[in-house]
Formats: sequence, C-alpha cells, structure tokens
Amino acid sequence: VWGEGFLYEMGELDFAGGTVIHVNAGVSGLVLVYLLGNRSGFKNTSVRPASVKLMILGSALLWFGWFGFNGGFVLSEDPGLVSIVFVTTAMAGCAGGLAAMAASKIFLKKPDLSMALNGLLAGLVGITAGADVISPMASIVVGAVAGVLVVLSVVALDKAKIDDPVGAISVHGTCGIWGTLAVGIFGGSDFSFIVQLKGTLAISLFAFITSLIVFGLLKSTVGLRVSEQEEEEGLDVGEHGVA
Repeated sequence: VWGEGFLYEMGELDFAGGTVIHVNAGVSGLVLVYLLGNRSGFKNTSVRPASVKLMILGSALLWFGWFGFNGGFVLSEDPGLVSIVFVTTAMAGCAGGLAAMAASKIFLKKPDLSMALNGLLAGLVGITAGADVISPMASIVVGAVAGVLVVLSVVALDKAKIDDPVGAISVHGTCGIWGTLAVGIFGGSDFSFIVQLKGTLAISLFAFITSLIVFGLLKSTVGLRVSEQEEEEGLDVGEHGVA
C-alpha cells in the first residue's frame, strides 16, 4: 500500500495503517490465539481488570499518541491537512467510546468501562485508514459504528470461547476491517468500496498465512506457552522474578 505495490496501484487508500497495521494485527492475533490455546481454566466470561486506574491511564496514553500516529502520516506537514486529521481522529474516538458505552448498556445491561475504553480505541482504529479524506461529521459515524462493532465482536468471541482477554482481535481486526471499508463509503467518489474490500482480503490472507507459518514453527520448536505453574503465578514472577 505504502511502497507503491499492487494495492497502491489498484487504488486502495490506507492513510495511516488501518489495513496494513490493524487488520494485519487482528488476523495475526486470531491465529496466535488459536495456536496458543486458551488459558488454563478459561471460561467465556469477562476478565476483571487488575487496575481500573491503569486501564484508564493506558487508554488515555494511546488516545494521545494516536494524534501523532495519524497526524504524523501527513508526510507533507501541511498544517491544514494535519488539522483535519486531528479533528477526525478526535471525533471518531469520542464517538466510539460513547457508542460502546451505550451498546454495552443495551447488550450487557451495564455501561461497562472496559467496553467504553475499547470503544474509544475502536473509533481510533476505525478512522485510521481514511483520516485524511473522511469528513469530521462522517468520522463521528465511522467511530460510532466501530464502537458498537467492538462490543458485538467481543461478545461473539466470548460466546465462541475464544480467549482474547483485552479484546485485541475485536479492536484491531474487526474495526480495522470496518475502517478500511468505510473509506469506500465515506471517502468520496475517488475511492471504491470494492477496491477497499479487495485490499482488506489481501492483507487478511497475507497475515493469516504468514502468522500460521511463523507461529506454527515457533510452537513446534521453542513452544508458545509457559508452564501451568508460571501461568498461575503470573509472568512477572516467572519471567522477571518480581511479584
């Protein structure tokens, strides 16, 4: 996409990595979860966060960093375009957080904080592919849809007993796909939904095959899992010797 390869020639837009970073990461994460397997004693119930304060702080740091992430992709440093990207990024993130909170209230009966924070990140992921061409008003729609999608995706993965404790597959994979396709819907006449869909499928296939090979080799050689005792004690103890 960025190196003037076949997706670039085809006309796909992926401004700051909604496809090549987030879809790639989501699909790779799904493969790794499959090869790694679920945690010992895993049940399809939400995991309580160890620290709500740190969870909020981490999400805030990511949101702050996203302005550099998306804004930094305006390689021309044009101040007008940087401003637009900042606005669409902020609006999509806000809409994603609010929509996820509302969706969790509807589907989970409570305005779940972790869902709201994942919705915030989902909105940011959703706007990443088209932050420079999607209007501020449309970015609200993109972010809100991403916020609802992440809740539905997390619930669906839980029901399928796929162990993704922080919702990474849903945030990056599901909402990365939505954000890529959203360029073809809200990006204007210069962009095609079909082209964006082909790009999504191409990156997903690449990520699936590559991850399956790399992680499959690692699993068959050095292994992917720690021992059950290390898993029970926590990796801080097993890997670093600290509690």
